[in-house]
Amino acid sequence: MLVCPEVSVDVQTEIVIDRPREQVAAYAGDPSNAPEWYVNIKSVEWKTPPPLAVGSRLAFVAHFLGKKLAYVYEIVEMTPGATLVMRTADGPFPMETTYAWEDAGDGKTRMSLRNRGQPTGFSKVVGPMMAAAMRRANRKDLTRLKSLLEQR
Repeated sequence: MLVCPEVSVDVQTEIVIDRPREQVAAYAGDPSNAPEWYVNIKSVEWKTPPPLAVGSRLAFVAHFLGKKLAYVYEIVEMTPGATLVMRTADGPFPMETTYAWEDAGDGKTRMSLRNRGQPTGFSKVVGPMMAAAMRRANRKDLTRLKSLLEQR
């Protein structure tokens, strides 16, 4: 399990989606939907049987900064409709990803997406560039999620 004592990359973005929190959390919190709304995620494979629970493991394949990344996330914290925290210790960039959902009035939801971790090796050198690229990608991802959910 990953512990992030020296976090050198910490990127948080948020958006307000014109859908109820339960609906946003159910869709965004289902890893099977990730390739639909994450620009860089190409596939997700369940390594443990659904449904999602603390201890569930999921293999992701993504493309980021021109590189193919394959990693396994483990769900480490989950409060349905409120938070989902997953961690990976795989590869050169151990990462923790947190989703949080809260009511934003009139049936709307504020969703935040936070990625934080401690890059190692070459990734450590390009950490600041990675943070900026992650921030741009996260904004695109949340905008895509908003569009998908508000069209339903």
